[in-house]
Amino acid sequence: MPSGKTHDRITLWGLPWVVLLALFGTRNATLALIISGMYLFGGLMFGPDLDIYSIQYKRWGWLRWLWLPYQKSLRHRSKLSHGFLVGTTLRLVYFLTVLLIVGMIGVAIAQLIWGFTWNWQAVGQDTWLWLGENRDRCLAVFVGLELGAMSHALADTLGSRYKKWQQQEQARRQTQKAPQTRKRKFKP
Repeated sequence: MPSGKTHDRITLWGLPWVVLLALFGTRNATLALIISGMYLFGGLMFGPDLDIYSIQYKRWGWLRWLWLPYQKSLRHRSKLSHGFLVGTTLRLVYFLTVLLIVGMIGVAIAQLIWGFTWNWQAVGQDTWLWLGENRDRCLAVFVGLELGAMSHALADTLGSRYKKWQQQEQARRQTQKAPQTRKRKFKP
């Protein structure tokens, strides 16, 4: 399994390709920028290794506590953290849920302190309207995050397979090098 620095290098080396593919695929500079930016964010900070004490986890600084329940509930390299589409979807749902809860608590405290009213129903309706109007951008965010995560998961898979192949080759070579012992025929 590659180290955190190797994953970072893979992400950075993949960026020009993601930019080119996004520009070619969308023919829209704004969407290509969103995909590329989210690819970087997904590869460097929002990737599958948030399920362990990793370089991605450490980059969250004093906000890393947000990821503790996520880490405690998932096994490292499970389909739920490293799986295609599933891992990014779960991280995104988890992160947005945590932001929603923290935001609601913050607004409730602010309401108690300053006494203003907050129309939660209007906020929900406005959010759904905004998401509907910006679905291309939301999809670009998800695609970029998924590309960043998949560069990580692919590197893990290929690295593990390569190490397994090396071990098998080494074992095969050692069995070939082992001296063949001949059985002597017993002569009375």
